[in-house]
Amino acid sequence: MSRKTSNKNPWEDHYTRRAKRERYPARSVYKLKEIQQKFRIIKKGHRVLDLGCAPGSWLLYASELTGGGGRVVGIDLKPAGIQAPPPHAKIFTGDALDELDKVVGTVGSGFDVVLSDMAPGTTGNKTVDAARSLGLCEAALNLAENVLKPGGAFVCKIFQGGDVKAFSETVQKKFRQQKTFKPQSSRKASKEIFIVAINFRG
Repeated sequence: MSRKTSNKNPWEDHYTRRAKRERYPARSVYKLKEIQQKFRIIKKGHRVLDLGCAPGSWLLYASELTGGGGRVVGIDLKPAGIQAPPPHAKIFTGDALDELDKVVGTVGSGFDVVLSDMAPGTTGNKTVDAARSLGLCEAALNLAENVLKPGGAFVCKIFQGGDVKAFSETVQKKFRQQKTFKPQSSRKASKEIFIVAINFRG
């Protein structure tokens, strides 16, 4: 007797199902929602840059928060997969870690918020993965420094490891407020946390 194979996603949970109901491409949207509820970083009319925007959940939610008077720009190596982005959102397929002048020339500047949900390809080696995550965060911070308005906000995902404290201290020097935050919607086994920095010194 042959057994029926299941097509069910083994990673599916209530956040995944909720994202499908609410028409977001991925469950990651609820991490940004929790960050927004706690820190209120995105406001109507804001200009937001979303680094590593694929598959597009953060970009869609940020677009809802900014409203039509705002502007949301996303960039990712992979196509975001959103068939019809909001009219005040623009998506670029490219490398957010390319030469600084090239990236700024593509996405622009004068942003109120820079978001980075970028994550490295994982190897299973926690030390290597944490180091790669740190490299992405450092590059995101460098870009944020060049495109943020004074008073702006920066959010980035980082894998927990030995250098998180040092990176947090670097961020703290550039922003007047800085917190680490672990959303409830992050998977329990995940090593990710988020650095949330507010009021860029400029």
